[in-house]
Amino acid sequence: MSQSEQTGGGHAPLIDHLIELRTRLLRTVVVILVVFLGLYSFSNEIYRFVADPLMALLPAGSQMIATEVASPFLAPFKLTLVVAVFVAVPYVLYQAWAFIAPGLYDNEKALALPLLASSIALFYAGAAFAYYAVFPLLFSFFTSTGPAEIAIMTDISQYLNFVLKIFLAFGIAFQIPIATFLLIYSGATSVDSLSRKRPYVLLGCFVIGMLLTPPDVISQSLLAGPMYLLYEVGLLFGRLVRRKQQDTDNTRQDRHD
Repeated sequence: MSQSEQTGGGHAPLIDHLIELRTRLLRTVVVILVVFLGLYSFSNEIYRFVADPLMALLPAGSQMIATEVASPFLAPFKLTLVVAVFVAVPYVLYQAWAFIAPGLYDNEKALALPLLASSIALFYAGAAFAYYAVFPLLFSFFTSTGPAEIAIMTDISQYLNFVLKIFLAFGIAFQIPIATFLLIYSGATSVDSLSRKRPYVLLGCFVIGMLLTPPDVISQSLLAGPMYLLYEVGLLFGRLVRRKQQDTDNTRQDRHD
């Protein structure tokens, strides 16, 4: 076989993978676009829903403002696009799973699929917690601490950027059980080691809350508290899986003996 044929044969699988990756990316883009087009006619209602936690606390007759000419169009448009991606996340992750699954062992597939589903559910739970629990407390604090003579007139684009950052921060923070579980399952650390580091983890949660949320104690605590509780949940599942692995190893050892 010639060197060129060897080179061509060696590159064929890579080309096949790249073609498959391109196909899955195109499918993902198409699905997001279809969802976006389906939601676009409701873009103003979607923005109104996201703005409700703040609007409910403003004085009667108050409203948001647009400081830029294109903001009344761009803010709902941007939010609708983000919501379309948010809705399509399960399909996006399915495409990622379908691409990498052929290269996984059966035991890895059995673990990866529940973790993937749990990750999606936790991200949605984090966003829901931010909207229904954090926003009312946060906006109540913000709207009640300023001077009475100052009228609150929030720019729609600035508000959108603020809430999207909070959604993302809580969605990512709610992935802590998955990260903790994987660290324990992979053997990178142990439950006992992570348990001894609880004080440092608690401090780290508040530091992360300080970096990801506005500079006030309430929002930092509202993020740090659930992060630490989710860390404990990860430890709990880590203990369960390590115990199951030990029982399996003991059973295999008994059979071997």
